[in-house]
Amino acid sequence: MKTLRALAAVAAAIVFTQHADAQDWPNRPLTMVAPFATGGSTDAIARIVAEGLSAQLHQPVIVENIGGAGGMTGANRVAKAAPDGYTLGLGGTGTLAIDPTLYPNAGYDPRKDFAPVGLIATSPLIILVNPSVPAHNVQELIALAKAQPGKLNYASAGAGSGIHLGTVLFAEAAGIEITHVAYKGSGPALTDLLGGHVQMYFSSLPPAIGLVKEGKLRALGVTGLKRSASFPDVPTVAEQGLPGFEAVLHYGIVAPAGTPRPIVDKLNVALRAALGDPKVHGHIATEGAEPLPTSPEEYAADIDREETKWSALVKKSGAQAK
Repeated sequence: MKTLRALAAVAAAIVFTQHADAQDWPNRPLTMVAPFATGGSTDAIARIVAEGLSAQLHQPVIVENIGGAGGMTGANRVAKAAPDGYTLGLGGTGTLAIDPTLYPNAGYDPRKDFAPVGLIATSPLIILVNPSVPAHNVQELIALAKAQPGKLNYASAGAGSGIHLGTVLFAEAAGIEITHVAYKGSGPALTDLLGGHVQMYFSSLPPAIGLVKEGKLRALGVTGLKRSASFPDVPTVAEQGLPGFEAVLHYGIVAPAGTPRPIVDKLNVALRAALGDPKVHGHIATEGAEPLPTSPEEYAADIDREETKWSALVKKSGAQAK
């Protein structure tokens, strides 16, 4: 009985300490780890949300860019940080759904090593083709690919990237055979698409807007379940003969596993409030993403579903980290 009472006292003390810590939290600046270099969509989303959280929490939220290994280095930094609410991570499809299968020794488990705070947004891709390609919609593209198996080349931002695997998912759903050409990033891929060296590319939305408006590339479809505000006249893939097709990238905030639940709840409230701010909402939309606030439990379920979906595509594609 004495042992049981002692254990109960320890448990009560831990709970009391956590609540006390949460009441005082945050009393100093926070760090938001963006697991890629500056300049990309992930970095942009991290900075937009960090500014919104700073306003809600009344403490600076400093973005720390830690690139390397497809985002895995930054994800490990978060997973191994002290679970005190002062280190957060910008979680994404790459780090939480793809990397754990793509890399044989990722060093973290997306379900066990993080405390999900909430989703930020989802972002579709857009199918771009060089104007020389005789296809003006998804159905014509599929027909062209079926008539010439393996002759259409598609670019990606790297083997195992969300762009690569989104195209794999499309080819599987459409029942077509197309040839993968991997590049080291979106910039070189778009350059060769413009030059006609490859015929198609599943692009993130921001870099596509100007190129499509100027007529340098043709947009055939977006990969979300509804049309994008950035391209309201471009039908979804699902509207064009592939019902239910969806290949979207997810962004969310995670903390290290073991972060006290009261702190996670405070973060979730702050995140929801930030996403409800018209200024933050507008900046996220500019990045081609749609804000999607959730509870921590809903984000945990999302991480589970996304890892199941994308890990299967990694295996099917045969992609390997180099």
